[in-house]
Amino acid sequence: MIFSIINILEIHDRYTRGHSENVASISVEIAKRLDFSSEDIKMVYFTGLVHDIGKILVDKNILNKTTRLTDEEFAEIKKHSTWGYQLLSHSKDLEEIAIYTYCHHERWDGLGYPQRLKGDKIPLVSQIICVADAWDSMVNDRVYRQKLSRKVAIKELKDNKGKQFAPQIVDIALELIAEGEF
Repeated sequence: MIFSIINILEIHDRYTRGHSENVASISVEIAKRLDFSSEDIKMVYFTGLVHDIGKILVDKNILNKTTRLTDEEFAEIKKHSTWGYQLLSHSKDLEEIAIYTYCHHERWDGLGYPQRLKGDKIPLVSQIICVADAWDSMVNDRVYRQKLSRKVAIKELKDNKGKQFAPQIVDIALELIAEGEF
């Protein structure tokens, strides 16, 4: 079922093609370093796959816009976390994944969305997805910009450690990047 949902999202948002799988794979590598159980690693993987599922409800023209978004358009995109939660939380089996999906745009400094959670109030899985999502977004072309070099993307992770990103997760991601894991 999850893979069918991902296929629908990839049709709706051409950028998402491959992004969900990349985020899932990166997140799994981080979770392994944190000694997650095999069951929890599977849950991290599925969360990575569906983290942007709420984008199914975002206007396709906004998702694929090549120029700067208006404030209203950006506000619409920001709703995808809430919509993803609403879609997933209807299934008892996906309630936990729904929460992690809901929180994947929270920031360590409390300036994220949708709840402005801060620090350890953000679920650990959401912290992982946040870093994996940002890394994959930076090192791959987006509809509105070309990819960043790995060097620049690494600098972004370092510069936003303790601001946008959880310090522990950034440290692990940087180790994995240095080892060529992603």
